[in-house]
Amino acid sequence: MSKESKGAQNPPDSASTGQTPAGEGRMKLAFEMKTVRLALGDISPLHQIKDLHKGTFRYKKIISSLKIVGSVEPMVVYPQKDAPGKYLLKNGHLRLAAMKELGFTTALCIVATDDECYTYNARINRLPPIQEHKMIVKAVNDGVIPERLAEALDMPVHVIMAAMRLLNGIDERAAELLKDKNISQPAIRMLRKVKPERQVEIAEMMVAANNFNTGYTEALVLGTAPDLLLHPGIKKLKKGMSADDVARMQHEMESLERDLKTASDNYMENMFTLQTAQTYIKNLLKNTKVAGYLTKHHTEIQTVLAEVAAAETV
Repeated sequence: MSKESKGAQNPPDSASTGQTPAGEGRMKLAFEMKTVRLALGDISPLHQIKDLHKGTFRYKKIISSLKIVGSVEPMVVYPQKDAPGKYLLKNGHLRLAAMKELGFTTALCIVATDDECYTYNARINRLPPIQEHKMIVKAVNDGVIPERLAEALDMPVHVIMAAMRLLNGIDERAAELLKDKNISQPAIRMLRKVKPERQVEIAEMMVAANNFNTGYTEALVLGTAPDLLLHPGIKKLKKGMSADDVARMQHEMESLERDLKTASDNYMENMFTLQTAQTYIKNLLKNTKVAGYLTKHHTEIQTVLAEVAAAETV
């Protein structure tokens, strides 16, 4: 059996989708924060794929990709009511049809936590660049030539080669922090301009700010002190910026980093203090004499305290 066919029968595990909750307990997540492997026989599609669809370019591309690199993007399923262990397919009907055609028996899936009628396409992050890099490197190491991989993924060969070199010069700790983030390849390559310890600092800043834009990455690199640049003697100015502009940006970024670190360091203590205060307010309002006095003499204060006590999160 060729390596390609082996890959089709045993598709590589995909990492988690990388979706990050807006805040602990603030909202119900649309799906679980991990992938699970399910038997295809336990997944029922919401609609059947017509033979006409199987002749489309998209379906042929999925078939080709599955043969070479296996299943990468998880499907989205929802548990069937009154049928433990069985699931309805919410997203990935073409992938399911293609996998069955190729003889797959299992697939990685994301389990939805609510049965909404609209598609989950907009709520799923596509494969992040670092995960894509690891998938491509694994396929090449397994014997798939870059040209064949480019054909399967409908990408130019030079894009495949660039993806393979993506983490060259990137510190492993920074790559680990950004592995499931939708940071662009140009942004990742910008990190090569700074020393490893600074790469980690920038990655931590991006995660803390939940901002992975290329412009933000560039600002953090431009605001890096000369002693943390990999080649400080050849630092290039951004078009339209003077040396004074860069110096001012560097000072502002250092100040911002200190503030963000302080806020991060104090976060747990502040949350504990707020939750303790909320518990005290709840108990205070349970006292009928206090509640009555506030209602009679300080209605506005009573309203605010009641809102704090009723808040699910603080």
